[in-house]
Amino acid sequence: MCQVADLQQAVLVKNDERAADLRAELALRGTTVINLLSSPGSGKTALLEAELAHARTAGVPVAALTADLATENDAVRLARSGAPVKQVHTDGLCHLEADMLRAHLDGWLPDGTRLLFVENVGNLVCPASYDLGESLRVVLASVTEGEDKPLKYPTAFGLAQLVVVTKSDLAEAAGFQENAFLTNVQQVNPGVEVLFTSARRGQGVGELAARALAVAEGGTVHRPVMARTGTAHSHHAPAVTHP
Repeated sequence: MCQVADLQQAVLVKNDERAADLRAELALRGTTVINLLSSPGSGKTALLEAELAHARTAGVPVAALTADLATENDAVRLARSGAPVKQVHTDGLCHLEADMLRAHLDGWLPDGTRLLFVENVGNLVCPASYDLGESLRVVLASVTEGEDKPLKYPTAFGLAQLVVVTKSDLAEAAGFQENAFLTNVQQVNPGVEVLFTSARRGQGVGELAARALAVAEGGTVHRPVMARTGTAHSHHAPAVTHP
């Protein structure tokens, strides 16, 4: 058992090293990676579709890489925005790793790409532990998934630099208890910003793009407590944004 745990830790350490190298290389190219994590059906692709269209309209060079076990469906859908899009099949693997991202960027990512959105494989377990060389990690949860999602997946939510609530237009119909959700987020990730969005209504689309651009321009991002070494939990309330 110890050998398995040691091997997994070694894999993560190696991945972190490669992710740091990739982050530095992309920074030299002027590209900022936004890593999107969520469970299936959260509305991640719909929000990304809106983000790509928004960036294109604003004249921001943007691209997207979307990862799934099978099908080209998400890439076809996202490509309608006009942005460069690449579909990655993970051959059964439940997450992306830094080396995989690097391999798929070589020879594909257009020069001058300012923002690269990575739509990770749809689950909140495997992708949570793998740094892809991103500069902003966003974890999404829809109002239809329940308020206890952060407690069920503390690693995913605990390492997020931004939490995005999707399908806000369905909150009343779903009986979503906003205060309970925010309390649960606070418990695993004190001080993280929570942004409410609706891809269907366009709510929060511009705000998420602004967060990504701020990071690309060198702005500071939330530093999750779980990502700190030897730091005790604080009790800062999460910042909540209802555009």
